[in-house]
Amino acid sequence: MIFRNPTRGVVVGGVQTLPPAVPSDVLAGLLDRSNSGAGRLALALVAVHALTPHEVRHLLTADLDLSKGHLVVRRGLRRHTIHLEEFTQTIAMEWLTERHRRWPGCTNPYLLVSQHSAMHSEQPPVTSTMLKRTFRELDASMSQLRQDRILHEARKCADPLRLMRLFGISDTTAMRYISAAHPEKTAKPPR
Repeated sequence: MIFRNPTRGVVVGGVQTLPPAVPSDVLAGLLDRSNSGAGRLALALVAVHALTPHEVRHLLTADLDLSKGHLVVRRGLRRHTIHLEEFTQTIAMEWLTERHRRWPGCTNPYLLVSQHSAMHSEQPPVTSTMLKRTFRELDASMSQLRQDRILHEARKCADPLRLMRLFGISDTTAMRYISAAHPEKTAKPPR
């Protein structure tokens, strides 16, 4: 006797789970609780512009153009230009002022520097531990804030092209967020 699977031809779409939302009380006042300029800038870049921790660590000072309000994010051979709003521009200007005041002779090319990396002879980027510590003090993770930002935009617009342009994410990732934000629009009808 040979068993035939009656569900063999049924196609079921993948289950889309929502990334955990960051509670609004956690988001409110995060900048006020951050005590360093580098931490405030990292927080703005993650929570507003949805940059990854790796991208934040490897931003170059030369990639920031405050006169035009642009920040270029290097992603391998690709470049993603972020148009900074006034809020992030102000925080970036404050950080550059603090950086110059604290380490006037700093030649490290990275935008974010710490006490250790600012005058280091090899000019390394800040460590991931430093960024994790900054966000741990704020009771939020960088990936959680990034996901929350992209999901918020997906709920507002439901346009994958907008997400791809705004955050520089792939089409697959954009569709995952759209599906998670609007399951009723992306559900496949049963056959």
